[in-house]
Amino acid sequence: MTTLPATTALAEIAQQLTGGGRGVLAADESIKTMSARLEQAGVPASAPARRDYRELLLTADGLHRWVSGIILCDETFGQFLADGRGFPAAARELGILPGIKVDTGTTPLPGQGGALITEGLDGLGARLASYAERGAAFAKWRAVFDVGTITPASARANGHALARYAALCQQHGVVPIVEPEVLCTGDHELADAERATRLAVGALFAELAEAGVDPAGLVLKPNFVTPGLDADPAPAAAVAARTCAVLRDTVPAAVPGIAFLSGGQPTGRVCEYLAALEARPDRLWAVTFSFGRALVSAALRTWAGDPAEVGAAQRVLLDNCRTAAAATR
Repeated sequence: MTTLPATTALAEIAQQLTGGGRGVLAADESIKTMSARLEQAGVPASAPARRDYRELLLTADGLHRWVSGIILCDETFGQFLADGRGFPAAARELGILPGIKVDTGTTPLPGQGGALITEGLDGLGARLASYAERGAAFAKWRAVFDVGTITPASARANGHALARYAALCQQHGVVPIVEPEVLCTGDHELADAERATRLAVGALFAELAEAGVDPAGLVLKPNFVTPGLDADPAPAAAVAARTCAVLRDTVPAAVPGIAFLSGGQPTGRVCEYLAALEARPDRLWAVTFSFGRALVSAALRTWAGDPAEVGAAQRVLLDNCRTAAAATR
């Protein structure tokens, strides 16, 4: 399959998202997930409450110094800030590239023992055209793998879906973030996570090449290779070594940057992993963060729906973003 070169604009956006000591803020939780998190923080769930929370994040003074892009869900992408600006336009005015999550969630993959497949390809071209027209610079699609249920077939199926999504993104002038997440839930060992991650990422890039997706115009968003959260943590140096080994064997050097997900790991721990990976001399790509909970959970608890606590919550967010960005420098 012939690979068509990414336009200069796509390559530059991919580089902007992952370079310069800044990362990507994941604020794209589904309505169901975000509503549950609001209620856990004592905030009645509603569309205005979800909007107020995302506005708190985006408008934190100086966020652009640490964050290059923000991933939004469809609801937020179409909402307006209190001053009347739409979220995508406001993000650009604040020096942050707006992105959009376009998958529609997971469902069991028949015949694969509980493995999941991500859906959302139906009508995706038309949706991407609309998002691009409204200002989206990039998009995100997440595939989910469990260490205990991943199979070569499920890795190929999800890789194929990610490749179709990525090709459509590039066709519509939108940079695709491809996210093959091996979950860190459970008590699995480091070697188990390495095997699963190698399978997921390897299948993904095989499918991307077959689909003719230009690696220079995309961003990879993988997990760190870590033991399960119920197992003993591994030293950051060991995590970085295993992660780098997997990526060197599976990811083309033409990929401009890798933005790691936090996956529910504590903020300090994932920042240690990122710093250890940044320091490795055999690293081939720019590395940065695309964290969600690791950056925003404390800010949500601080705010808890109280307008008087917006400033305090924003300071917590900025502190976490600054810490994550420092790990890439």
